[in-house]
Amino acid sequence: MPQTVAAAANIVLFGVRPSLAGVTKQNRNSLLGIIASVAIGVLVILAGSDGSTKVGSLAVFALCGILSYVINWIVFVPSNAAKTEHFFDLTGSITYLTVTVVALALSDDVDTRAVIVAAMVIVWALRLGSFLFRRVRRDGRDGRFDRIKVDPLRFFMTWTLQGLWVLLTVACALAIITGSERESIGWVAIVGIVAWVAGFAIEVAADQQKSAFKQDPANEGRFITSGVWAWSRHPNYFGEITLWTGIAIMAIPVLSGWRWVTLISPVFVVVLLTRVSGIPLLERRAKKRWGDDEAFQAYTRNTPVLIPRPPRR
Repeated sequence: MPQTVAAAANIVLFGVRPSLAGVTKQNRNSLLGIIASVAIGVLVILAGSDGSTKVGSLAVFALCGILSYVINWIVFVPSNAAKTEHFFDLTGSITYLTVTVVALALSDDVDTRAVIVAAMVIVWALRLGSFLFRRVRRDGRDGRFDRIKVDPLRFFMTWTLQGLWVLLTVACALAIITGSERESIGWVAIVGIVAWVAGFAIEVAADQQKSAFKQDPANEGRFITSGVWAWSRHPNYFGEITLWTGIAIMAIPVLSGWRWVTLISPVFVVVLLTRVSGIPLLERRAKKRWGDDEAFQAYTRNTPVLIPRPPRR
């Protein structure tokens, strides 16, 4: 992910205070973020469209890439009018579902690999989207958006970044589904399937365990250290990285030409979660809240940030 987009994402997701330059600098950063997000998306669309099934003269991969932005821009309009972030995560899931179903419906000679990958994306999107939507409805707000949603240009940039996020993460899946090259399921695909199942199971377990922990009044103001959270401080992110890597592995036997660029998918997920908006943000919040707590200090010393390891006794 280029530094311009990373910087823009930091501004959007972390709520960095603008300097004395005020609105002008913030608007400039937002515009740069929007332009960079669309430009990167166009390059990935061009690469992924190499060898893609076509509808008329338009590659199905390109159509799906365009939809990833358009859906988010459409939902931005009422969300901006209402100054609400309630439908942000839900829209992300709907975008995943839409581009996957469109790709499956419009592609020729869809094979077992394509059907399996489409099912993986659909199951993941339905599960995570409904989980995040219920969470924001329960909590009433998402703190990341407190400053963003009152600034239309900055808010629009956030929705544009989500369009890019969907496109980049689902790129390998779209390459499989829309590609003209078909291969039977071999050992490489089986390795990918196993990785996806393992990653999905870890992500689901982590989310369910943390949700149950937070709903218990006895845990008010405490941090979770049980279950898979005893093995990793961010097991849900490890699960997500693993499952998208699994899909990328499944794509390898059917990639050729410029479509190899779609392997940016797991790389993007790793960079996003470990360098931009995921782990760095949560680690700062946790340190600010429990940094002086000896139990928390022991937890961070003994528990890896991402890759799970058996708890130290």
